[in-house]
Amino acid sequence: MSVTAAQGFTAAGIAAGIKAPFVSGNGGNPDLALVVNNGPRLAAAGVFTSNRVKAAPVVWSEQVLKGGTVSAVVLNSGGANACTGPLGFQDTHATAERAAEVLGLNAGEVAIASTGLIGLRLPMDKLLPGIDRAAAELTEHGGEKAAIAIKTTDSVHKTAQVTVGGTRPGNGGGWTVGGMAKGAGMLAPGLATMLVVLTTDADVPAAELDTALRAATRTTFDRVDSDGCMSTNDTVLLLASGASGVVPDTAGFAEAVRTVCDDLARQLIGDAEGASKDIRIEVVGAASEDDAVEVGRSIARNNLLKCAIHGEDPNWGRVLSAIGTTSAVFEPDQLNVAINDIWVCKNGSVGEDRDLVDMRYREVRITADLAAGTESAVIWANDLTADYVHENSAYSS
Repeated sequence: MSVTAAQGFTAAGIAAGIKAPFVSGNGGNPDLALVVNNGPRLAAAGVFTSNRVKAAPVVWSEQVLKGGTVSAVVLNSGGANACTGPLGFQDTHATAERAAEVLGLNAGEVAIASTGLIGLRLPMDKLLPGIDRAAAELTEHGGEKAAIAIKTTDSVHKTAQVTVGGTRPGNGGGWTVGGMAKGAGMLAPGLATMLVVLTTDADVPAAELDTALRAATRTTFDRVDSDGCMSTNDTVLLLASGASGVVPDTAGFAEAVRTVCDDLARQLIGDAEGASKDIRIEVVGAASEDDAVEVGRSIARNNLLKCAIHGEDPNWGRVLSAIGTTSAVFEPDQLNVAINDIWVCKNGSVGEDRDLVDMRYREVRITADLAAGTESAVIWANDLTADYVHENSAYSS
């Protein structure tokens, strides 16, 4: 699993001391990850937050990705290095330079990603020596440790893998897409507050990686909406080593990337801070896909509805009120809403008995039929709980 499932990649995850150590004193929390592409191809693509306030590592990595080549990625938890001014950018530059020095690379081919509290500079006296240690521990089995090292409020680390055309990459024409992700809060379109590194040993050029990645994120990460908050640090990278020697067909490769992204996106929403329900919102009968997405996001961000879902209350009126705030094409007296397959609202009014809705289980399915066309979209969200409020009111302390 994870970023080293594909041939040609090594990774490491260590405790550099960026985070506070465990109380038990057993070496500290893992907080620094390193992923290296050993080639022969070093192609890469990336997508980043659409927030106008961007963290220093995002600004740096956006420039790196313009060249279509990434040899290594340095990721840290314990600090976002966002809103830290010119000195924060210098810290990012120094991080890339240190990784390049120890790995024998060009700093312009080293991407950087950070996650944690905004507004604090990173402890470079710990981060830079940590890169040296991580480089010494690089292994083709290091993907899981790297995934653990990038966790912040995540309760579990998140990995995914798809192998195509063989039981193992390189065997009988097989190739793999693997990946790791972090994220548990600030999940909203514009990627979600996440760091994601995807890897493949397929032989794919940068332009094709970019096309596949953008298509995948559009219908996966960009449709996860936990709390309507957009991060300053969102980063999703896709690296290709070409180590399998297989040139996949374009459609098959794009689908494999989408599958891994979809898996990781579902893991993100399943680990959302304080959540007790995963909410699948499917909007059907829309006049356009944009309408379907807009309506789905409006429903996902309705705090009254999210509270009702937490209380296992099938309050379909709150769904209709959320739909009514959008610019989507619909007639109010033609709207239909189902909760867990019970059509509690028909033609904008009372439908089946709401007492038939069983909401005991983790996943709750809301279907909103706009009766205005043939387009659809799915948005994933979660309920709003007291645990979410507690975790985010005490986050910086």
